[in-house]
Amino acid sequence: MMKTLLAFLFCVCSVAFATALVLFPVDARAADDMPTIKLLMKQGRLYPATLEVPANTRFRLEIHNEGPGAAEFESLELRKETVLAPGVTRTLVFHPLKPGSYSFFDDFHAETAQGRIVAK
Repeated sequence: MMKTLLAFLFCVCSVAFATALVLFPVDARAADDMPTIKLLMKQGRLYPATLEVPANTRFRLEIHNEGPGAAEFESLELRKETVLAPGVTRTLVFHPLKPGSYSFFDDFHAETAQGRIVAK
């Protein structure tokens, strides 16, 4: 009985997922058209410390940790964070930001690694 119920639930979920893909297709071109902003984290510093991004536009932030230790990109305002081991590159996708300034920091080097994202 349990096996039959699990098989039924699996079929229902599969059909629901397939239907969602047909009704809401993912456009791969949208991700390719997204601006990419680069940030380098190195020895407790951010390069550049101020990132200018287009306002009201989704964008990708590519973060590379070139330092000898771990680094963590964190923005409380934007509710984004990611930890990077030495030599690692990660990307974060941001929803469109209203014009303004948003702070971020390296949580492992909070005293020396403070930055801003400025949406214009």
